[in-house]
Amino acid sequence: MSRLTTAAAGLALLLSLSGSYAAAADAYPDHPIKLVVGYTPGGGADIMARLIQQQLSEAFKQSVIVENRPGAGQNIASSYVAHSKPDGYTLLVSSSALAVNTSLYRKLDYDPVKDFAPIAVFAESPNLLVVRKALPVNSVKELIAYAKSRPGALNFSSSGSGSTQHLSGELFKLKTGINAMHIPYKGTMPSITAVLSGEVDFSFMNIPSAKTYILNHQLKGLAITAAKRSPVVPEIPTMEEAGVKGMDVAAWYGVLGPAGMPKAVVQKLNAAIDKAVASGAFRKKLEDLGTTPLDESPAYFKHFLSEDIARWRDVIHAAHIHQQ
Repeated sequence: MSRLTTAAAGLALLLSLSGSYAAAADAYPDHPIKLVVGYTPGGGADIMARLIQQQLSEAFKQSVIVENRPGAGQNIASSYVAHSKPDGYTLLVSSSALAVNTSLYRKLDYDPVKDFAPIAVFAESPNLLVVRKALPVNSVKELIAYAKSRPGALNFSSSGSGSTQHLSGELFKLKTGINAMHIPYKGTMPSITAVLSGEVDFSFMNIPSAKTYILNHQLKGLAITAAKRSPVVPEIPTMEEAGVKGMDVAAWYGVLGPAGMPKAVVQKLNAAIDKAVASGAFRKKLEDLGTTPLDESPAYFKHFLSEDIARWRDVIHAAHIHQQ
C-alpha cells in the first residue's frame, strides 16, 4: 500500500471516528445517567449530587440516578467510575477526597488526574467546628483549654479517613497543639450521629450537613474554616476570629467522568451544569446550604484539582497521616 493510500485510509478512519463521536454527542444522553457518590445518603456530597441530579434530568429530559457507593474515603466510588466505560453515562460526584487520597493512601488503583475527565466544579464549602451539646465549652478558646487539661481524652469524628473533615481536625491539632483521637465513620451522617449521641466530642462538618443541627441547637457551632463568616450561620466566627490562624480551608464538589470521554459530551455536561449554577433558583439553593456556587470550565477544574492535591499533600505530610 502506498504512503498516499495509507494516509488517505488514516484520514478516512479519523473522519469516521470524528463523525461517530459527534453523532454520540448529539444523541447524548439517550439513556439514564448514573451519578456515583462515595458516601452514605445525607452527607454533603450526597446532598450536592441530588441537587445536580434534578438539574441534569431537567436539562436533558432524561432519567438521572444517584448511586451511593460508600467506603474507603470515596476510593470505592472513585475506582468504580475511573474504570467505567467513558461514554458519559457513569459519572462521579466528588468531594475534595479525590485530591486528598493521592497523598493519603500508599497505593490506589486509579490516578486522580490521569484517570478522570474533569467536567465541572460547581460549589465549595468551608467546614464548621462543632461540639456535642453536653461538652462544657462554648468557644474555640474554651475547647482548646479543655482539651489541653485532658491530654488524649477527647476524640473527633469525620466522614472517613482523608476527608476534609478529617484533615481539618488534624490541621486544628497541628495549629493548637491539642491531642485528640480521630474516629472515622463511613459517611457524614454516621459521623454527625456520633456527635449528636455523645459518642465523640467534636467534629468538622460541611455547612450543608451541619446547618440544621446547629440551628436546632442540637450541636454547638464554634467556628468556620473560611476567610469570612457565612450568611447561613452569621453568628459563628471564623477560625481566625476565634484565635486560630491558617485554617481557611474548604471542601469542593464537582462532577467528573472516566478519562477518554468525548470532549463534546464533557462540554455538553459542563454547559448544563453551568447553566444550572447561573439560574437564580439553583444558585439560591446552593447559597442557602452555605456553599459558594462556582461556574467554571473543565480546563479550570483540571488546574483546580492539581492545586488542591498539592495543598492537602502538605497537610498530610505534616500530620504524618497515611492509610494502607
